[in-house]
Amino acid sequence: MITAIAPIGIGIVSISVGGWVLTTWMRIKNGYPLDGAWGQAVYPKNDQEAVERVKLLSQENAQLRAELGSIKDRLANVEKIVVDDSHRLRSEIEALRGPSN
Repeated sequence: MITAIAPIGIGIVSISVGGWVLTTWMRIKNGYPLDGAWGQAVYPKNDQEAVERVKLLSQENAQLRAELGSIKDRLANVEKIVVDDSHRLRSEIEALRGPSN
């Protein structure tokens, strides 16, 4: 008895899932809203909004890269000062002060 009902149940489930996939694909293809988790309509994002967001993110990325470059330059100068031996640093400071009166 169960062996006769199981294939029918599997067939019904397969057809249901296939129908759901087909209707979802058709909705996406034709621009209809999809159903959210609680049944609300979920509309695809406007292409103009996405383009504007990418533009803003690109500008922010460029600013952060420029700031990172300046920080790397400053860090290189600090490393030179820290790694430099004290005698050479002292002589350079004295040379900058100029001749004593």
